[in-house]
Amino acid sequence: MSDGSTSHSLVSELRRLVAGLTPGDRLPSSRELIERYRVSPVTVSRAIATLAAEGAVVSRPGSGTYVAPRTDHAGPTVADTAWQTVALADRAVDVRHLSGSYGAAPEGTIRLDGGYPHRSLQPTQALGAALARAARRPDAWDRAPASGLSALRSIFARFVGGSITPDDVLVTGGGQSALSIAFRAIAAPGSPVLVESPTYPGALAAARAAGLRPVPVPHDGDGIRPDLLAEAFAMTGARLLYCQPTYHNPTGAMLTAERRRQVAETVRAAGAFLLEDDFGRFLSHDRHPAAPMILDDRDGSTVYVTSLTKPAAPSLRIGALVARGPVMERMRAIRKVDDFFVARPLQEAAVELVSSPAWDRHLRALATELRERRLLLTGALTGERPDWRIAGPPTGGLHIWVQLPAGADALALAAAARRQGVTVDAGSRFFATEPPAAFLRLSHAAAADRAELLEGAQRLTALT
Repeated sequence: MSDGSTSHSLVSELRRLVAGLTPGDRLPSSRELIERYRVSPVTVSRAIATLAAEGAVVSRPGSGTYVAPRTDHAGPTVADTAWQTVALADRAVDVRHLSGSYGAAPEGTIRLDGGYPHRSLQPTQALGAALARAARRPDAWDRAPASGLSALRSIFARFVGGSITPDDVLVTGGGQSALSIAFRAIAAPGSPVLVESPTYPGALAAARAAGLRPVPVPHDGDGIRPDLLAEAFAMTGARLLYCQPTYHNPTGAMLTAERRRQVAETVRAAGAFLLEDDFGRFLSHDRHPAAPMILDDRDGSTVYVTSLTKPAAPSLRIGALVARGPVMERMRAIRKVDDFFVARPLQEAAVELVSSPAWDRHLRALATELRERRLLLTGALTGERPDWRIAGPPTGGLHIWVQLPAGADALALAAAARRQGVTVDAGSRFFATEPPAAFLRLSHAAAADRAELLEGAQRLTALT
C-alpha cells in the first residue's frame, strides 16, 4: 500500500485484522502499520481513531492499541442505568395528567379532547405572512432582550389595559412556560399552593415540578369559593393561589364580580400572591371578556399570565407575565437562567400578526365559530343525554364540562368512546386529589368542522 492510499482503505484492512484477533489482543504498533501498509503516520492515526469511535479498538496511551471487548450484535446494547434511580432520588416530574393515557389516536378519530382549536380555526395564512415579514427584518436573528421585544411588551401591556406599562411585562415561551417561571419564583420547594378544584392539569404539573404541594379549594358555578379559600390559607399557611377567573379550564365558569373582590381581599389578608391565569383572554364567544383582576391590584399581589398560543396556533409559543415589584425581578432572573430569551423571529412574527388587521378579523370569526360550536355540542348532548349535567354554559373558552350520573365511570366511558372513534378527556386528571364525581371535559374546537363535531357527539351519546 503506497503513501497515497486513503485512510478508508486502511480502515477496511484493519477491520479484517481485528476480526481475526481476540478481545484484548494488541494491534501492531503504529510504526509496524506504517511499514506493513506503506502509509503515512497521519493515515494510521485517522484509521485508529475511526476504529476507536466504532468501539472496535481501545487506545491506551504509552501502551498501544488493543481489540475491544465484543458486543452482542443480536440486538442493540442496553445500558445498565439502574444507578440513576439512586442519583435522581425522588425528584420526579409528573406529567401523567398532561394528556390522555391512551397514546396517539388512530387516523380518522374525531377529537372531542385536547386544548387547542383545530387547524381550520387557526389564522394560518396570517401567521405565514407575519413570519415571512418578520424574517425579512435586518435584525430578525439578533439576540432579543431577556424581557422581550419592546414592541411586543407594549402590545401585551395594551391588551391588559389600565396602568400596566411595558416595564411590567415579561415575554415567555407560551403560557406553560410562564406558569413554570411564576411557581418557581414565588414559592419555595415544599410549600403549599392553593388551586381551584378542578383546575388546569398543566398548572398542577408545573407546581409539582417546582416542588410545591397543590392544595385544592372547591369551585362551583360562580368560581372558587372565597369562604373555603380563607380557611385554606389559614390551615396551610400558603402564600400563593393559582386561579383562572375567566373561562375557567375545565368548567368554563366566570368568577363573579363579587367573588373577584372577595378573592383579592382574602389573598391580600393572607400576605399571599394571586397567580391569575387569563389563558382565555382571546377566546370569548361574545368578544367581551371580564377585565383582568390585576387591574384592581393595589400592592403588587397579583401576577398575571396570558398567551397568544391558543387563539393563534400551538407553535406560536408566545406568552407573557405581568407583575410589579421584586417578584418581577425574580421572574426576569429565572427567564435568563432558563434560556436567556424567547426566539426573536417568533417574537417578531407575533408583533406582525397582532398588529395587522387580519388579527382582529380572526378573533371576530373565532368568537362566532366557537359560540356556534358550543351551542351545537351542548344541544346534541342535552337532547340525547338529559342525565348528563352540563356546567354553565360557558361564554368563552374551548370546552364544556359534563358531570355524569352517579355510579358512572368516566375513564371507562373515555375508553369506550375511543373504541368508537371519538376521543374525550376524563375529568379525573383535572383534580389535585380524588374527584367528587365522574366528569368529562369535551372540546367543541378540536373537530375539523361542525358536521364532524355533531358526528362525534352522536357517537358519544350512543354509548351506554
